[in-house]
Amino acid sequence: RLANVNNPGDCTHATREQRPVRVPIPGKRNVPVTSALPYVNNGGVLSADVYARYCRRQGYNVVYMCGTDEFGTATKTKAMEEGLTPREICDKYHAIHEDIYEWFDIDFDKFGRTATPQQTEIAQSIFMSLYEKKRLNENTMIQPYCTTCSRFLADRLVEGTCPTPGCGYEDARGDQCDLCGKLLNADDLISPRCKVGGNTPEKRPTDHLFLDLPGLNDQLQQYITNTLKTGGWSSNSIQQTNAWIRDGLKERCITRDLKWGVPVPLEKYKQKSPEDVELVQFMGNDNVPFHTVIFPCTLLGTEDSWTLMKAISVTEYLNYESGKFSKSRGVGVFGNDVKSTNIPVEVWRYYLLINRPEVSDTLFTWVDLQAKQNNELLKNLGNFVHRTLSFLAKPSGGYRKVIPEVGNPEEYELTKKLALKVKGTIDEYIKCMEAVKLKTGLKAAMEVSSHGNLYLQICHSTHKIESQFWKLYKKDKPACSILLKTSIGLVHLLAILLEPFMPSFSHKVLLQLNLPASTLSLVDEDGDLERACKPWMLVESGHTIGNPEPIFAEMKDDEMEGYRAKFSGSQADRAAALQSATEALSISAPEKEVKGKKGSKGAGTGKKTPAVVKELPLDVSRLDIRVGLITDVKKHPDADSLYVEQIDVGEPTPRTVVSGLVKFIPLEQMQNREVCVLCNLKPAAMRGIKSQAMVLAASNADHTEVELVTPPEGAAVGERVTFPGYPGEPDDVNPKKKIWESVQPDLQTGSDLVAQYKNVPFTTSSVICKVQTIANGGIK
Repeated sequence: RLANVNNPGDCTHATREQRPVRVPIPGKRNVPVTSALPYVNNGGVLSADVYARYCRRQGYNVVYMCGTDEFGTATKTKAMEEGLTPREICDKYHAIHEDIYEWFDIDFDKFGRTATPQQTEIAQSIFMSLYEKKRLNENTMIQPYCTTCSRFLADRLVEGTCPTPGCGYEDARGDQCDLCGKLLNADDLISPRCKVGGNTPEKRPTDHLFLDLPGLNDQLQQYITNTLKTGGWSSNSIQQTNAWIRDGLKERCITRDLKWGVPVPLEKYKQKSPEDVELVQFMGNDNVPFHTVIFPCTLLGTEDSWTLMKAISVTEYLNYESGKFSKSRGVGVFGNDVKSTNIPVEVWRYYLLINRPEVSDTLFTWVDLQAKQNNELLKNLGNFVHRTLSFLAKPSGGYRKVIPEVGNPEEYELTKKLALKVKGTIDEYIKCMEAVKLKTGLKAAMEVSSHGNLYLQICHSTHKIESQFWKLYKKDKPACSILLKTSIGLVHLLAILLEPFMPSFSHKVLLQLNLPASTLSLVDEDGDLERACKPWMLVESGHTIGNPEPIFAEMKDDEMEGYRAKFSGSQADRAAALQSATEALSISAPEKEVKGKKGSKGAGTGKKTPAVVKELPLDVSRLDIRVGLITDVKKHPDADSLYVEQIDVGEPTPRTVVSGLVKFIPLEQMQNREVCVLCNLKPAAMRGIKSQAMVLAASNADHTEVELVTPPEGAAVGERVTFPGYPGEPDDVNPKKKIWESVQPDLQTGSDLVAQYKNVPFTTSSVICKVQTIANGGIK
């Protein structure tokens, strides 16, 4: 569905494709995509939607399936909290999820539910097959029992104090502590209590069936070995899986003392699956072992033909401002909150995906959201698109919305060079997307906009014209036509590459280009890829475009402050917090008006009226990165993977730094070497030795290669590394806000091996800092 793009306040959404029911096609690349099933209170599906959309653009036979996970303890607990039956709570939240996902432009082929007769039949057939093949064992467990509720308690229904040293969180659950993130058992909690009844639970015996994971170890190992050769597993999923196997598989309980679930079956139902498909799964890191160990063993144990997962993409945590998002505690901004803001869906999707925690935790902050919207979307992407289309549509420009006829664009050296850059960027984009490196793929797509802006700037500079198409038109019409047709092609290419990430943006661009959705294609067999690498070929001469309109608008400081206040604390406390903030504003506003007036409070008393402190920008200027010299290095006495270095950073005494570089960089290559050192992180003890700074290094996507960021020859020890365009002094040690967590995702190496922040190089008085071989890597 598309609303009116001519209304700037309208939040336009992408048109939903009408697709037939999908079945595997011999000879085609058949790709079923799934994501973690959302419970009644939350879920994450965005990454899977991006990958499925990319596959459709490539012409693959893809089907994206998901649904609400409705059986189990979480549903029962939520129903009790809201005074509904489990079925009623499932109906309520299934509708809520569908509504939010539609607003968020999530394009499922099928969004179903687990509480269906078909789901029950399949689950029971698996159960019976395992039971008949003696893969299930019966054992007695001791579980917490609430005498007030007259029932056994699942781990998440038991709360108490976290036993983890240094934590002590008093509202930890029996399955996990939301504060420190440690996985727990109910027996681990100090002073446990029933979440509903509030009393201390008793321990009582109960009989259950267990899946014999140890007996399936060999089949599992063979499956993992084969899949890692032919499929694609993210590095964090491999690490967690190996840890489970290394520690020894243990029997896993598969039944529950719960009425709301799949009943133990009485008869068998067989379900077969095709073999010529590539199942790709997306999820967070809190449930990896189930999908890489437990569920594969469940299917392998039946000895039937099932479609097993080939690729898995696992994300780490996206933290919120000063803490963690929590589904159970309602901390952070969730789907219903996002929908209630005036921020367009394409901005939300872009921000969440450019911050996607693929290899390490990332941080959501309102200041960072504002910066990325205003700088990356508005000034870079939006400016290029609107600037190009607006001139074509202006009567004074001479083209009157019609794409001009041109000669051979490759005869113009600047255009020929641009085509080579674009081809390299498209190759990198496809490589990243095929490997499910979505954040890197998004960055590659955004580079096309940077190429376009630079292309316009250089062309104008060549003709000594300052960003004025019409002067170029009068001075050299053939050159202007080539410049314009090529730039229009880049606009179309951006719509193609960015459609998986921001479908509403792409469809707005298509409306302005007056092109159908069928042109959003990169199918190699149809020649789409070849045309994309020569952007002047993407939109035919003689085609008439639509009406250009700005797609992005500037986000103001007061708007962001309002959102921060509105969404602070847990969802349950937001109403009270908002009321308090409103009252505070109503009090402070009059004080601001009378500040300094004769007779006003504080005037002439020697007391200062509290000033409004403007928040500092959340960017790299607040990091204290210096050129350092490693004067001594040795291996950590208690950790084989760590070095302990003495680094001169221009202070009276060297700093002690602990770095995990042993398996990547030989000891002799560390000695007497200049490095880039982050000096204003809070000191942290690492295996008994306090590290007073951090050496910056770049790594490839899989973290199998690591290289130091090296200052240029002649850089002075202690000199601060700066970033042109980001002035300001660094914070002191241990700033109150998590500056490093916000800035780090934008630190990377370019294709030219230059270390950079948002394409701005690490700069010293002796020019720039680089790495040896790792291009397009992350820096931390």
